[in-house]
Amino acid sequence: MIDQKKVKAIRAKAHANENMSGCSQAVIAALQEGLNIGDAQSLKAATAFAGGMARRGESCGALVGALMALGLEEGRDKLEDLPKLQSTVADGYVLSNEFMRRLENEWTLKNPLPSTLCRDIQLALYGRSWNLADAAQRTDFIKSGGHGDEGCLKVCGIAAEVAAEMILRKREG
Repeated sequence: MIDQKKVKAIRAKAHANENMSGCSQAVIAALQEGLNIGDAQSLKAATAFAGGMARRGESCGALVGALMALGLEEGRDKLEDLPKLQSTVADGYVLSNEFMRRLENEWTLKNPLPSTLCRDIQLALYGRSWNLADAAQRTDFIKSGGHGDEGCLKVCGIAAEVAAEMILRKREG
């Protein structure tokens, strides 16, 4: 039985970390601290993924941070290890689907998310998306609640929670 208190603490930490405006780092830092994985280099590697891949609105940075943690926990360390590649990618698929399901449930979305793209998540949550590379649009996104408790902070918490649960279940065997 996984430690739900630990999972909730990791979720809360990722939520709080996102106040520093770096979704992928918010998630990986919470998982590193809570599960004792990764290091300063993995945190540093997560830097440019904020805002959907360098503010491009592409893959959700929070999910990228969660997938990075999964890779740190169970990923291959030799390119020749194809079975480890296959199993980790399969687990990443499951993690991604659960992340989407939780976003849909926690916001009681009427329609399923079409993808894990940052811009699609924004559209589902706010009815529109922003070009986060544009300073004026980024400011509007923030004013619209994008970095509020019901915005990216919550998305980060959910990503960290889903990853923590998966990693802890795998550790239990």
